[in-house]
Amino acid sequence: MQLNTQDEQHLRHSFKLADEAKKQGIHPFSAVLVDATGKVLMEQVNGYLPDLDMTGHAERIIMTRASKAYRPDFLNQCTLFVSAEPCAMCAGAIYWAGVGRVVYGLSEERLKAMTGNHPENPTLALPCRAVFASGQRSTEVIGPVLEAEAAALHEGVW
Repeated sequence: MQLNTQDEQHLRHSFKLADEAKKQGIHPFSAVLVDATGKVLMEQVNGYLPDLDMTGHAERIIMTRASKAYRPDFLNQCTLFVSAEPCAMCAGAIYWAGVGRVVYGLSEERLKAMTGNHPENPTLALPCRAVFASGQRSTEVIGPVLEAEAAALHEGVW
């Protein structure tokens, strides 16, 4: 799948946030919520630290924030750009919040190959498309794209 210029910029912005998180000792995951005009509404990095919150994924946290700030009909016109494919928990949060489009870099399958059975990231082998397909409304998914760049963020972490 080919990205348009604006999509590529937003996805690379999520990579930049993930890289900044990595430099701070935070797991290198991030999410950027963008409205239909291309305006960045929210940004979020992984929230595992400092409380060791296993549900502190960037996508889950940003969806909690977004669902408090916006209604599903608005979020349906938005895109969530994420450095790595949303896990089943995060895909569920994205679905329930109502986001209409997801663009991600690193696939869950490749992430699982990189992390192995790391106790801080017991990656599920369940593509986000499968989660979204079980819902009652459609969620457009684009990814994996720019996967080599997204994978590089995880080198030396796991």
